[in-house]
Amino acid sequence: MRPILAALCLALLPGVAFAACPSVPEVARFARAFLDRSAPPPPPLYPDLSMADALCAQDRFVAVLAQPFGDQVGWKVGLTNPVIQGRFGVNHPVAGAIFHGTIRESSGAELPANFGILPIVESDLLVRIRDEGVNTAGDDPVALLRHVESVIPFIELADLVYPPDAPWNAPMIVAINVGARLGVLGTPIPAEATPDFAARLAAMTVILSDDTREIARAPGRAILGQPMNALAWLVADLKSRGRPLRAGEYVSLGGFSAPVRPEAGRSYRVTYDGLVAQPVHVDVRFR
Repeated sequence: MRPILAALCLALLPGVAFAACPSVPEVARFARAFLDRSAPPPPPLYPDLSMADALCAQDRFVAVLAQPFGDQVGWKVGLTNPVIQGRFGVNHPVAGAIFHGTIRESSGAELPANFGILPIVESDLLVRIRDEGVNTAGDDPVALLRHVESVIPFIELADLVYPPDAPWNAPMIVAINVGARLGVLGTPIPAEATPDFAARLAAMTVILSDDTREIARAPGRAILGQPMNALAWLVADLKSRGRPLRAGEYVSLGGFSAPVRPEAGRSYRVTYDGLVAQPVHVDVRFR
């Protein structure tokens, strides 16, 4: 408990202004449950936050996660798919921090099925930022791709923490750092700043399957009509908070279809068909 409280105290340094925010003990209690993978005590924490309060809570929570998960290496854009937005009762994306430990696993990794309190498997996609010109590139996909180094197949292993019937809203998901927990990386694909590559990102088919069946498939445009739109949204959101994207950072663009609960003894694969000449994929197995 002491390391958690020490990290949270960083959020209370003199001269740092915050909105009315969940108290340090509340955030510490939640952080301990999250790190221990134990269910938070009822009632659900943070049911009635404003977005300003939620961002403050996220900052305090992130200060704790940086201890076991390592340095922040980028951002996660969540709720980018209308199906997922409907589950949480919102009509816009949200963002959270991702860490070295969040995306350290490579394709084929074997992980415990109970990696979180309420673990989920989600077909996702990462981009790695080439340079800070992305912050002024606007919302044209080709202009954004000029500042993207690579596109990376990615299985996100998120932690929803609370059950689907919890009183979900956008501030609540922001306060828990959009459920960022772990992720599995595939082989990077060099980004091409061309209309053809941008069109392939939107038109590709993304398939989630396990070792017995296909679970879900969706077009690339399932993410805000074009995956690069998630990057444009994040740039604008971070700009409003005075936080530019940095060269070398990763951005998780969001889920293509509804997530599933992992089962021990099963393997899961996400296949991207139509992005490059041959389908590419990323795999994870659970024990």
